[in-house]
Amino acid sequence: MSELLNAEWRHVDLERRAWLIPTSKTGKARHVPLSQAAVDIIVAVPRFAGCPYLLPNPKTKKPFTEIKHAWQKARDDAKLPGYRLHDCRHAAASFMFQAGIDLFAVGRVLGHADHKSTMRYAHLANDTLLAAVEAGASKMRAA
Repeated sequence: MSELLNAEWRHVDLERRAWLIPTSKTGKARHVPLSQAAVDIIVAVPRFAGCPYLLPNPKTKKPFTEIKHAWQKARDDAKLPGYRLHDCRHAAASFMFQAGIDLFAVGRVLGHADHKSTMRYAHLANDTLLAAVEAGASKMRAA
């Protein structure tokens, strides 16, 4: 969350659809690919003259230190009690896995240095697992 709250416009390349995080949790720089949906949202974000931050507090033009109240309101409005911001990250990773994206690629998107961290997100829906065994059984019957 701190990476997003401290994001600066100069680190967002909308043309290449990439966001540079100069210092991540691991202490290293990393590039985050941006989906078209993310780019569309970023394009709609208001900019403040002389303010380098992507999502500053409109009153102070400084980064927010927390977004607890805004998140609670969004969660309540969406009727998702107990939904945590981190759940969005988990859901995104799960959807990437379900779309067939490999462990290494999902780990890179999430900024994991070790594949073991990524494996915690690899909970596949039962339908995906059933499709996998059916595909294997089909090939076996054909052989």
